Amino acid sequence: MASEGREGEHPSVTLFRRYLRIRTVQPEPDYGAAVAFLEERGRQLGLGCQKVEVAPGRVVTILTWPGTNPRLSSILLNSHTDVVPVFKEHWSHDPFEAFKDAEGYIYARGTQDMKCVSIQYLEAVRRLKAEGHHFPRTIHLTFVPDEEVGGHQGMALFVERPEFQALRAGFALDEGLANPSDAFTVFYSERSTWWVRVLSTGKPGHGSRFVEDTAVEKLAFEEQLQGWCRAAGEGVTLEFLQKWTEPRVTSIDDSDPWWAAFSGVCKDMNLSLEPEIFPAATDSRYLRVMGIPALGFSPMNRTPVLLHDHDERLHEAVFLRGVDIYTRLLPALASMPALPSDG
Repeated sequence: MASEGREGEHPSVTLFRRYLRIRTVQPEPDYGAAVAFLEERGRQLGLGCQKVEVAPGRVVTILTWPGTNPRLSSILLNSHTDVVPVFKEHWSHDPFEAFKDAEGYIYARGTQDMKCVSIQYLEAVRRLKAEGHHFPRTIHLTFVPDEEVGGHQGMALFVERPEFQALRAGFALDEGLANPSDAFTVFYSERSTWWVRVLSTGKPGHGSRFVEDTAVEKLAFEEQLQGWCRAAGEGVTLEFLQKWTEPRVTSIDDSDPWWAAFSGVCKDMNLSLEPEIFPAATDSRYLRVMGIPALGFSPMNRTPVLLHDHDERLHEAVFLRGVDIYTRLLPALASMPALPSDG
C-alpha cells in the first residue's frame, strides 16, 4: 500500500513517482523513455514541444509556454534528466521503485537530484495555466541530458546551437541543494572545476628490477601541472577535459531586478534564503558564461543533503511545498517589466 500510493495520493506526487521510475541512470540512461514522458506531459499541458539532438542519443527537450510580449527575453527553467549510479545493496528499497513509506518519504535515485525540480516546474505551470494566467515573458522548460557526467554532451553543446539562441533566455533557474535547516539555499555561482587527463608513456616496471624510464616514476608530482610534465621528461602530456578559468557570478544585490523579484517572492512567503557558491558544478555554469543570470534553487528545507547518496529520499510534503513555491515564483519572474538587457 505504501509503495504503490495510498488512496487519495496527491496527483503531483503520483506524477513525480512515475518520473522517478524511469531509469535514466548513468552510464546508460534510458533517455528515450524520459523524452517520451516529457513529450506526453507537454501535450497534456498544451505546451509547445521541441526536441534538439545535440549528440547521438542525447536529446534536449524544450517545452514552451509563450508569453504575450515576444519582444521580451524569456524565463528558462532548466533541469537534467540523468541520475548517478546506485549500489542497490546499500539501499533500503529499490532505488527505481519510488517507494513511499508510511511517513511520506519517497525513496528513489533522483528524488533530490533533480527530478523533483523537473516535476515541480511542470506542476507549477499546470496550476497557473488552469487558473487562466498569461504572462508577458515566455517560459521555456529545458530538460537536458548528461549533466551528471559534466554536461559535455548536453548543455555544453546546447548553448552553442541556434535553437538555444532562439530561446532568448534572459534569466534562468537551475538545480540547487537541500538544506537541513529551516532556510532554503540559493546558489549564485559555483566552483571552477578542472578535469585533467595525464598521459605518461614509458617502459613497464617490476618490483624486482630497476628499470629506467618507467611510466609510473614520471608521476612524482610536486609542482603545477605543466611543471610536472616538463620535469617528468619526454613522453608525458596532459589535456584538459574541462577547464573553467573565469567563474561567472549572478548578482544577488537588491538593486538587481531579477534577484529583487526572486527574493521578494521568498520574503512574501516567509522563506529564509541562504545565498552560497555551489560546492560543485552544475549546468548553470554554461548558462552564465553565455551571459544569462542563473540561480541554483531546489526548494527543499528541513531535508538532509542526500544527492548521490544511498537511500536518497524526499518527503512528499517538502516536494509539494516546492510546487507551491514555484507557483509563486513564476508569475513574478515572467511578469518582469522590460529591461535594458531585453533589447
